[in-house]
Amino acid sequence: MTELASTAVLNDLFDTFQHTAWRLEVRRAYEADQRTDLYKRFLRGEGVEEDTSGPWYTSRRQMAAEGKRVERVRLVDAPLTENQRFLLARAPHIIGVGEDVRYLRRADAEKLGLPMEDVWLFDSRLAARLHFDGDRTAGVELIEEPAEVLAYCQARDAAWHFAVPYAGFRARVPSPE
Repeated sequence: MTELASTAVLNDLFDTFQHTAWRLEVRRAYEADQRTDLYKRFLRGEGVEEDTSGPWYTSRRQMAAEGKRVERVRLVDAPLTENQRFLLARAPHIIGVGEDVRYLRRADAEKLGLPMEDVWLFDSRLAARLHFDGDRTAGVELIEEPAEVLAYCQARDAAWHFAVPYAGFRARVPSPE
């Protein structure tokens, strides 16, 4: 059985990476989102305006100021799930503090043979594979074995090549009515 670290280990990785942090998001829903008041307001049609002066946003701005890149590719379904719509609505806040968020249709990801697991890749040398219990994050598996890390680097390169930047993807998604 794989030993899992606490999700808090990700905070340490964000404090220590030097150049790039990249994430592949493959899940249709995340309990961490669904528990928030922001998500509940979104479901009521009240929008996703939020305070971007908090610690998470401040750290992302600092990373960008230091020249560090934080990027993510989100797999999406057709039609988008409610959670995927929520993340799409929140993307401008994340992009506004320096992250690059891109989108790839799940069917295209499957054709590319991308791994269907959430993972962070740090400096192309360490992978942090997220494990879930239902939609709840159960822990993080740290991977340093070169062949496994290389496989995630190849997945990153393929996903990044075919993923659509936020603005282009957002223009293609019909607004829910």
